[in-house]
Amino acid sequence: MADLVLSIFTSLDGYFVKRGGVFAPPPWSEEVEREWSLAAMKRARHLLYGRVNFLFNKGFWEPAATDPTSVAAGIAYAGQMNALPKTVVSTTLQGDPGWNARLAGPDLAAEVAALKRDVAGGDIFAFGGGGLADSLIRRDLVDELWLMITPHLLGDGERFFRDGRPEAAMALIEARPLDVGSVILRYRRMRQA
Repeated sequence: MADLVLSIFTSLDGYFVKRGGVFAPPPWSEEVEREWSLAAMKRARHLLYGRVNFLFNKGFWEPAATDPTSVAAGIAYAGQMNALPKTVVSTTLQGDPGWNARLAGPDLAAEVAALKRDVAGGDIFAFGGGGLADSLIRRDLVDELWLMITPHLLGDGERFFRDGRPEAAMALIEARPLDVGSVILRYRRMRQA
């Protein structure tokens, strides 16, 4: 049975998007690529996206398959990103979303349960934005939080953890400082048997 890993980076003060909805990328290095991106690619067998993040990533990665001059074409794991099956949680997208993806049905808990049951040989990585992340956390569907805390104070924007979610006990399974000043924190959801 696969785990659902919610992977996201946030600033020290908890924002993952700057004021005005501006993307706030983390500082990058070879170590960050190895410990964050490549580590995720080793485990991921299915990707779960919200609509906005799906369209952003599709626009970035998909050209690597046909345009050798694209930025993504120079990234070693572009082929894997394009090949991995994907599920998109959206109430507005219709039809075939492309990029080896399908649209989720209306019952998010049932979708995740089916993915956990059906995905073999690795895990499901959720790269959603705040809406999808909040929906997954509120429904207690996340098995592991994989956070990269960046060395920035953004002061405003969209917070990753929203108010009003249920309480959840987490166990720290890894804390890894990176050469750019970020820290990767991995927490496992503790559930009563």
